[in-house]
Amino acid sequence: MYAKAVALEGCKENELNNPNPKPNPNPNPGGRTMAEGGAAAGGGGVGGGGGAALKDQGNEFFKAGNYLKAAALYTQAIKLEPKNPTLYSNRAAAFLHLVKLSKALADAEMTITLNPQWEKGYFRKGCVLEAMERYDDAVAAFQVALEYNPQSVEISKKIKRLTQLAREKKRAEEVENIRSNIDMAKFLEPLKPEFSAKFGAAELWQDVFSFLVDIMESAIKVWHETGKVDPRVNFLLDKQKTQTDKYAPIVNIDKAFESPDTHSSCFAFLRQYAEESFSRASCLIAPKNIISYPQVWKGQGSRKWKLGHSDGFFVQFESPVLRKLWFIPSSTEKGRTLCRNPEALDISVHEVLPRLFKEPGSDVR
Repeated sequence: MYAKAVALEGCKENELNNPNPKPNPNPNPGGRTMAEGGAAAGGGGVGGGGGAALKDQGNEFFKAGNYLKAAALYTQAIKLEPKNPTLYSNRAAAFLHLVKLSKALADAEMTITLNPQWEKGYFRKGCVLEAMERYDDAVAAFQVALEYNPQSVEISKKIKRLTQLAREKKRAEEVENIRSNIDMAKFLEPLKPEFSAKFGAAELWQDVFSFLVDIMESAIKVWHETGKVDPRVNFLLDKQKTQTDKYAPIVNIDKAFESPDTHSSCFAFLRQYAEESFSRASCLIAPKNIISYPQVWKGQGSRKWKLGHSDGFFVQFESPVLRKLWFIPSSTEKGRTLCRNPEALDISVHEVLPRLFKEPGSDVR
């Protein structure tokens, strides 16, 4: 509604057209203005027929804020003077106030058709397109209006403001597109050869890869919706060996990062859980803002954190043969929470939990 309110600023009382507009005294061959030519064709001039009286009445209702009555009177006047651009311009202003934007745009276009060198038609068109939030098109219309009235401070200001709004709208659309089109499979595609080499059998490595993709995508979606994720470890259980009535695929670890003691206890529990549940892999999700220990982003020297002070969350993938760690930075843009691309970290330097799975001495389960 903000755009509509702004668009109406240029259509107040002083924006109604004068009976004899002057920006273009001779727009067509023959020495008469389009309004004059239209009046002659319609059987009466703006200054002296039924159309003029109806227009004046419409103007009074417009000034009083009765835009519906004003539009009705302009419509009656148009029936008498169908070639008069002033009447279409005024009715476009009334329709704009009534938020009948399609009708307002049609009248603005007719104003331009009847008098293509009169800035008011382009101005009306720009106002309507602004209300429609078609900012780029509105700027184009106002730029034409400025060509015919280069001294207009109002039009110049509109162009400047709408150009900025167009940029902001474009970026807002980009942000929304990023938020709604999460494709971790594509992002992690370069890891497929490594997964294949480490896990061997196609069915196994593809199953593990899909597990990682699903967990990361789910976490990002939740973060986008709520601005947070629960600290937890997701386990890829063995379909044949795991006792599913005893072992769940998710373990909440909300107390794990409160102190070195809770961290150590949680790690011991998770390592035992991974072994006894016959899990093939796990994926830890931990928001940075709940971690009191270990604060892996406060290291020095070779352990120095290089991702600034961004909020976000860690994703730590664990398996007997492969370990990976990412940090997914988050920011707020255009009033929306936005996850950036995951940043790969050296897990030997920044691990959130120590190795959960024992390194295999033989085949991978």
